[in-house]
Amino acid sequence: MKLHLISLGCVKNLVDSEVMLGKLKNYQLTQDIKEADVIIINTCGFIESAKEESINTILETIEEKKDNAILVVAGCLIERYKEELAKELPEVDIFTGVGDYGRIDELIAKKQSQFSDEVYLIHNEDRIITNSNYHAYIKLSEGCNQKCSFCAIPGFKGRLNSRNIDEVINEIKRLKEKGYIDFSLASQDSSSYLRDKGIRDGLERLIDEIDKIDGINVRILYLYPSTTTKRLVKKILNSKNVQNYFDMPIQHITDRMLKIMKRGSSVNKLKELLHLMREKFSFVRTSVIIGHPGETKEDFEILKNFLKEYKFDRVNIFAYSDEEGTSAYNRKDKIEPEIIEKRIKEIQKVIDKTTRERLKLYLDKNIECFMDGLTDDELFYSVRPKLWTPEVDGDILINESEVDNLEIGKVYNVIPNQLAKDQLIGKIIK
Repeated sequence: MKLHLISLGCVKNLVDSEVMLGKLKNYQLTQDIKEADVIIINTCGFIESAKEESINTILETIEEKKDNAILVVAGCLIERYKEELAKELPEVDIFTGVGDYGRIDELIAKKQSQFSDEVYLIHNEDRIITNSNYHAYIKLSEGCNQKCSFCAIPGFKGRLNSRNIDEVINEIKRLKEKGYIDFSLASQDSSSYLRDKGIRDGLERLIDEIDKIDGINVRILYLYPSTTTKRLVKKILNSKNVQNYFDMPIQHITDRMLKIMKRGSSVNKLKELLHLMREKFSFVRTSVIIGHPGETKEDFEILKNFLKEYKFDRVNIFAYSDEEGTSAYNRKDKIEPEIIEKRIKEIQKVIDKTTRERLKLYLDKNIECFMDGLTDDELFYSVRPKLWTPEVDGDILINESEVDNLEIGKVYNVIPNQLAKDQLIGKIIK
């Protein structure tokens, strides 16, 4: 029996998809939808563009699949709109939301839809890692206790539910035994890790345990401003194994907008944290939302100037998405789409310039990088600095090497010596 899996959305979705692959390891994986006996689509329902991608993928799959193939649609979009989609998509054989990834084999065997009350949280499941033979994502928790005005996630993912430290550490150790040495820790709100258990310094405690493991490289994704402390930033900066990587979505940078967005932080605190993150050579990634209801031209200009001044390494720009079930949905002071689009173009120009300025800092420096193999056109080798997260942060192209027999997943010393637009090019020296 052949299985085709499509995982949409974030890396947390990817972990759930890998759990399903682990439960279905008796199937042969295929990249060809037309020959698959079972097709699973793990959907995303975060914002409008993600919902559209999920729906389009389902409709395209219905057209392409062979007649007797079982089509399973799972994940956030289905959890959020289960009744509507079950009615609109009779071609789907099995619907399931965010609670039954660990029982996917049973659902397929029974050809049965199911929606559990509790959100699924990985424990000791043996998942099949995709896309890499040396890097894996580790999920810290599910759900979120924050109440951001624009975010619908708590409505279908529930409140924060953290894994315990021993479980996370054991998963890292098990994967290390299989050859995985590079890890990215992820959740909706990683800086709140273990706060649902009454532990306010949970992430710091986890870092202490991570530093007891030899030979691994770790970075932490998705820090939330109001639960990120100076002590946590310093803990990361001084860690043996955790990289100086800070992924903290600020969303905006005026106190007025932060209050409207219900971010629970102040501009002063944000700036203090961001300044501290630059105490050593580090990588700082953020996200901003343009056109949230109530955003004035003045708010926008202040945000644009701050991005120009701070020079983040990478910035995700999101147009405000009007999501039912959020507090922003009912606001009357919505921004016209044409204004949002114009502001995004202005911000993008700033980001293109500051990203390039940050990349220039890598020129002529000795950087430790993971080898990812040849590029698709086979003209270059692709390597990724240990500091960067796979896929989202890009790569360095290699057109010269003093080392023969290069191996994927091995660490090499690289000197970037060219910057072509926003692409670093360099050579391997050892």
